[in-house]
Amino acid sequence: MNIALIAHDKKKESIIEFAMSYKHILDKHQLFATGTTGEKISDATGLDIFRFQSGPLGGDQQIGARIAENKMDLVIFFRDPLTAQPHEPDISALMRLCDVYKIPLVTNLAGAEIVIRGLEAGFFEWRTLINRDNNEK
Repeated sequence: MNIALIAHDKKKESIIEFAMSYKHILDKHQLFATGTTGEKISDATGLDIFRFQSGPLGGDQQIGARIAENKMDLVIFFRDPLTAQPHEPDISALMRLCDVYKIPLVTNLAGAEIVIRGLEAGFFEWRTLINRDNNEK
């Protein structure tokens, strides 16, 4: 599966700890991230992560484009709901695209832990089937 990892500045440490805890699951998948988040996770875990631009410089939009092209299967986005973000319209657009294209989106640690355990158990096989069917067309 293609998994996007995103975190606002005040949540970067949390997503790094999450990635360290679940490295054994994440390393079985293709990982993508916005710039700084991807760099920090990769440095801490050794995971291979394709890095887009940082969020404010267009990284959220780049991930959104992958969603619209059916090339992203899951978005883990540790948001900071208490701090205004200068690129809030990009964040809203990314979340809207997840809803439109039925891409699972989690925005906090509790949701991420549930989803990652579901991923480990094979509960997201339907995404694999959708991608296979779309690639056969």
